[in-house]
Amino acid sequence: MTRAYSLGYLTCNGADPVTSVGIAADHGYDMISFRLLPAGPADRLFPLLEDDTMLHEVQAAMRDTGVTMADAEMIRLASDTRIESFTPFLDRIAELGAKHVLVAVDDTDPDRSQDNYTALCGLLGSYNLTADLEFMPWTGVKNLAHARRMVESADHPAAAVLFDSLHFDRCGASLDEFRDLPARLMNYVQICDGPVPYDPSDEELIRIARTARMIPGEGGIDLAAIAALVPKEMTVSVEVPNHALAAEIGASEVARRALAATKKLLGDP
Repeated sequence: MTRAYSLGYLTCNGADPVTSVGIAADHGYDMISFRLLPAGPADRLFPLLEDDTMLHEVQAAMRDTGVTMADAEMIRLASDTRIESFTPFLDRIAELGAKHVLVAVDDTDPDRSQDNYTALCGLLGSYNLTADLEFMPWTGVKNLAHARRMVESADHPAAAVLFDSLHFDRCGASLDEFRDLPARLMNYVQICDGPVPYDPSDEELIRIARTARMIPGEGGIDLAAIAALVPKEMTVSVEVPNHALAAEIGASEVARRALAATKKLLGDP
């Protein structure tokens, strides 16, 4: 079985959804990710959630190219989250054929966040979607061990850990923790490189993660050790937002170089 590669939403570096599908097709990506809900208050999105014309254009582009939708971004679980409020988002991404939903936890109350995540798994399961929980050092789920505990506690087929090489490098987790994570608890992994050393402040971690990741092999993360532990048939999302590089060479070329470097890292033709 050939590994599938997905063009991460952030790797499009600001390109609109239809253009992004074209970029994915041009460079050999199998799948694509779209963000329909904001990652933060300053996030400015294309109106794919509300604009039916844009929806139909994206659907047509995917039909024409054969690119399918991997994951949708993103659900953030806060202290006041109402799970039912995500229904319009889920209805929309179901129309696009999404398979997974990226989930982040902002709530620092462990019991409430667990209850909300478990309930979310139930809701997503009814859509045949998965709830892929991403650990990030500045959030309520800061590391791989915490994400695994929540996924195992949810005890639901939709529950999964989302492994991101940048966050893994920054969160203090060990390679043994990744080695011991059962493949059945993951649906896909996100791969990129990043600067080493780095400023560990939340502000700088967020800036790098959203705007200045690096093409694999061009930063200082020990990606070879990580790559050796990625299951052979696991889908890989190539996530390389780099606004400065995109301004220099274009979003399409960033996506091309990032895919080529990721395939080389993982030993895929």
